[in-house]
Amino acid sequence: MIIKFLKENVYAAIALTIIRVYVGWQWLHAGWGKITADEPFDAKGFLMGAVGKSTGDHPAVQQWWATFLDNVAIPSSGLFSFLVSWGEVLVGLGLILGCFTTFAALMGIVMNFAFLLSGTTSTNTQLAILGIIIVIGGYNAAKFGADRYVLPYLKKLVGIRN
Repeated sequence: MIIKFLKENVYAAIALTIIRVYVGWQWLHAGWGKITADEPFDAKGFLMGAVGKSTGDHPAVQQWWATFLDNVAIPSSGLFSFLVSWGEVLVGLGLILGCFTTFAALMGIVMNFAFLLSGTTSTNTQLAILGIIIVIGGYNAAKFGADRYVLPYLKKLVGIRN
């Protein structure tokens, strides 16, 4: 019943638009700050701090995630810094404009969970929950956005029929 409401109701579309723009602004603001900072954003310190949280009696970071960070993310910290900065900006723009909304929200959720797995809470839990609500709303979350025009065009372009 709630899912049907989120997916089909016009009032839900209005609420989802407000949520979408709020979450998008949070992402855009975070990413823009990283891209326009005087010194380039470097995720290496954050990643190393997360690995440090994987020890002790009650680790905040699971060992399997710390192993991934230690063996993949830290050696590739330049790539991860780029992906986080621009990922945040692109997720923010996608949500604010309502363009590829479900994909943008999903990628935001992926980043939120990566941050949560790294032992950081902040607003990540809130943004992940709101992102999940946007994904559940699907197309209705972008009813008042660019997807209203972009998705039918793409369907026509690739020959998908309803």
